[in-house]
Amino acid sequence: QVQLVESGGGLVQPGGSLRLSCAASGSIFRIYTMGWYRQAPGQQRELVADITSGGTMNYADSVKGRFTISRDNAKNTVYLQMNSLKPEDTAVYYCYADSALVPAPRYWGQGTQVTVSS
Repeated sequence: QVQLVESGGGLVQPGGSLRLSCAASGSIFRIYTMGWYRQAPGQQRELVADITSGGTMNYADSVKGRFTISRDNAKNTVYLQMNSLKPEDTAVYYCYADSALVPAPRYWGQGTQVTVSS
């Protein structure tokens, strides 16, 4: 019954910024980890960043210093602030949420396109 809805993607020039949002709704006990994957055409899926309910953050080396992940636990929402965007950041970005239930389901957003091009 859980649904993750993403927003915030779009077209931006190199050096620009975007903020992605992903809100989880529905029947859920607790979300432990939320994060973002991305996949560019012809490329392998890559974990961009994730964050635990306690605020521990993890970033891919390719985005460190440029992207910031955050979350609002009360709203079950995760954000990805993307600054200094590069053409290499162009991809479909997928958010996910891992439940604390056992077994632990993983829920996925629908994906949002980010295109960085001049």
